[in-house]
Parts: sequence; structure tokens; C-alpha cells
Amino acid sequence: MEPIIVWYLRMSVIYFVAGAFIGFMMILFPNTAGYHEPVHAHLNLLGFMSMMIYGVGYHILPKFSGQNIYSPKIMNVQFWFSNAGLIGIAISWPFLNMDHLVSFFKPMLILSGAASLIGVFLFAFNILKTIKPVQMPPVSR
Repeated sequence: MEPIIVWYLRMSVIYFVAGAFIGFMMILFPNTAGYHEPVHAHLNLLGFMSMMIYGVGYHILPKFSGQNIYSPKIMNVQFWFSNAGLIGIAISWPFLNMDHLVSFFKPMLILSGAASLIGVFLFAFNILKTIKPVQMPPVSR
């Protein structure tokens, strides 16, 4: 397995643990849970699920299609966009309800969300360029 794929899988597990920990803290401190719900959700969905899908997808789909990955460079760039975006989201989102900090953290959240979205687009592009096009059977009349 390529080292970058291992890093996708490692980060997936790290985000899963972080998301579960924040979820547990929300149980212990329900009065602040509302601040952390989006962080909990994003760590579990963009962090755990998406990173796992990216890692497994990059490992398995080229083998299923009989192709090499279209661009290993895109795979590496996407790793950094996806992780930087998610970490930025996790850091900035809880501060949006604090009036004196919102002017700093809202742009950070928007930029982080854009970085995550770029990561999604890079993955989609790289995988779609990797897998073979499906040949549709002729329509019988």
C-alpha cells in the first residue's frame, strides 16, 4: 500500500477517535454541546468516513479498473486540502456564536470549507479519470 494511502487511513482513525471524544464531552457538558455539534459531525463524517473512503478508494478502485491512479500528485495535494480544511472547520466552528470572535473565525470557516470542497473535487476528478469508461451495450430495436 502506498504511504499516502496509509496516511489517509491513519487520519481517518484519528478523526474517528477525536469525533467520539467530542461526542462524549458533549454528554458530560450538555450546556456547551451546541457549540460542538458541528465539529463532532464533521470529524466523524468528513474526517472518519471521507478519509476512509478516500484511502480505500485510492487503494481498491485502480485495482478494480485495471488502471494506475490517474495522478498520484493530485492524491497527495488532495490529502493536504482535505485535512487542512477539516482541521480549520473543527477549530473555527465553535467560535461563530461568540460575537467578539466571529469576524476572525467566519472567514476561517469559509476558507476551510472551501479547502474541504476542493479536496472532494480533487478526489472525484482523480477517481473518475482513473476508472475505465463504461461501454453501454447497443439498444436493440
